Amino acid sequence: MKNSSRSHHWSPGARSRGLRAPVTLLVPALLAVAFLLMPLVGILARTSWSDLGTHLSSPGVTEALKLSLLVSFWALGLSLLLGVPLAWLLARVDFPGKALVRSLVLLPMVLPPTVGGVALLLGFGRRGLLGPWLEDTFGITLPFHTSGAVVAATFVAMPFLVISLEGALGGLRPRYEETAASLGASPFRVFLTVTLPMVAPGLAAGAALTWARALGEFGATITFAGNLPGTTQTLPLQVYLLLQNSPEAATSVSLLLLAIAMAVLVALRGRWTGGGTRSVSVRPVSVLRTEDSPGTEESRAYESDEPAPTDAPWSPSPTGSWALHAEVSGFTELTLEAKPGTTIAVVGENGAGKTTLLRALLGLTPRARAALRLGDQDVTGLAPHRRGVAWVPQDGALFPHMTALANTAYGLRAQGVARAEARREAQAWLDRLGVGRLAQRRPGQLSGGQAQRVALARALAARPRLLLLDEPLAALDQTTRARVRHTLRTHLDGFGGVCLIVTHDPVEAVSLADRVLVLDGGRALQDAPPAEVTRHPRSPWVARMLGRNAWPGEAGADGLALPGGGRIVAAEQLPAGSRALAIIAPESVSVHRDRPGGSPRNTWPGTVREITATGSRLRVLIGSPHAPDLVAEITPQAAAELRLAEGVAVWSSVKATEVTLVPL
Repeated sequence: MKNSSRSHHWSPGARSRGLRAPVTLLVPALLAVAFLLMPLVGILARTSWSDLGTHLSSPGVTEALKLSLLVSFWALGLSLLLGVPLAWLLARVDFPGKALVRSLVLLPMVLPPTVGGVALLLGFGRRGLLGPWLEDTFGITLPFHTSGAVVAATFVAMPFLVISLEGALGGLRPRYEETAASLGASPFRVFLTVTLPMVAPGLAAGAALTWARALGEFGATITFAGNLPGTTQTLPLQVYLLLQNSPEAATSVSLLLLAIAMAVLVALRGRWTGGGTRSVSVRPVSVLRTEDSPGTEESRAYESDEPAPTDAPWSPSPTGSWALHAEVSGFTELTLEAKPGTTIAVVGENGAGKTTLLRALLGLTPRARAALRLGDQDVTGLAPHRRGVAWVPQDGALFPHMTALANTAYGLRAQGVARAEARREAQAWLDRLGVGRLAQRRPGQLSGGQAQRVALARALAARPRLLLLDEPLAALDQTTRARVRHTLRTHLDGFGGVCLIVTHDPVEAVSLADRVLVLDGGRALQDAPPAEVTRHPRSPWVARMLGRNAWPGEAGADGLALPGGGRIVAAEQLPAGSRALAIIAPESVSVHRDRPGGSPRNTWPGTVREITATGSRLRVLIGSPHAPDLVAEITPQAAAELRLAEGVAVWSSVKATEVTLVPL
């Protein structure tokens, strides 16, 4: 007998395919389709197919077609020249009157074309506001001239480019541009090499729509520029004239314009409009290239054989010595000083201000401001690309349109290093981090760990004076993490600047850092060597991160009174009433099935909530109504003898001498 149950696998769109439209919605929808389709069917039905070639090849039509193409491409060029910066401004900069500017951009799209033509006459006509000045100063007369047709087409078509590109820029995370700036690229270089390539689909969509709209413009053109054959009589105006004398020819020309418009829409469908699945910020590559295959022109478009221009104030020399002095104010408030070659691990729970601190040092956040001195230079007033501060964000922020090699060489090229030298040094860094064979692959072809190593290589190759790493090894597996940690430690040993590493990994904090900076609520709670922080953590979160049990409370005669009413007995004493933290190592916790006797002064009944393996030992989480959750570390043999499992009732005990009290 066959099993009647079936396995159902969900796929994107499955729900919409299985949904049946109600008749009350289906009928109006079909009527809407018929309403939109009927005029097009009318053109196809009324077209004289036998005379189509004759109509389209007539002198008047060919002349109008040439003029339409001239006007539409000039309008596209002007729209790109003016609209791209405007779209960037609207997407990236907050300024007074931004809503008004966006309304002005949208206005030509909703304004009747003839009204737009009248407005152009009053603005640029011979009796308009600007027309007399243009004619007297430059001898330019726009009305009844081809240039007037270009202006009219640009006026009605440019909003399509601005709106499309603004949407694409809005979907592009600023982190890519911020990372490029931290590598030494000027804002204009970032715009050309990072922003524009990453929003190319949105730009292409806007450009296609702009050109198509300019090609079909009628109302504003005839009102502002007139209808002069060979001068301003574009193809839509030719259709208007043919309707009076030769309707069959007008239908043929209309069919041509319809075909052009449909071709543009078909080209856009599924790639740059809502029907596709591609993202603006990440463009996956379907075919993997081998490590020996050459990079594409796109990935090397920003490079040339000559040294790139640079406005960076520091020399990208691999040698040097730069101390750090920073006074941070705002959400994060602290004073940070470090000698050259110092590595500082920045730790703290979520929201403590770790990333805000890094972004303040970069000059990228209004939440905090850093008065920053690197070596002998005060860089507080400098733009991010002039500071010599390299940054690796949590996700790496590799530029998806560049290969791993081009990504790694980006900072060197931005600082003026010649292309060949930059590529050699970039390849050396990729080799050091074990991803040299992936040099010609793009980020979409890399695993998370590989991408993170490339991002790390890119920052190290930029030769910064201050290196900021935001959880740089988080995406790596344990084996790779150990190898990359060793490589990073080797580099940091010879690094002449200061390195700040945000991490949640105690191994990274202890093995890489000379100091551990503990943040809590934007303030420095502790700044000490790793050994001191490990022995005497001043934060419960840090203590738990280091694998310790940590309970805050109030010191009393024989230990610590806990907020919940429990008590920890300790051998050492603190002044009564002072705030302190009780630290207990997991290996100091004993686990019993029955209540223990003997010397332990801290005993609590509880229940095993979780058992996890840590290396060759087990960590047992014990919940108790008489004390906060407690973590014990025991051997697998001991767990087997005690027959431990989740839900088993146990007793835990800690000697008073094993409790460390840290004043807060």
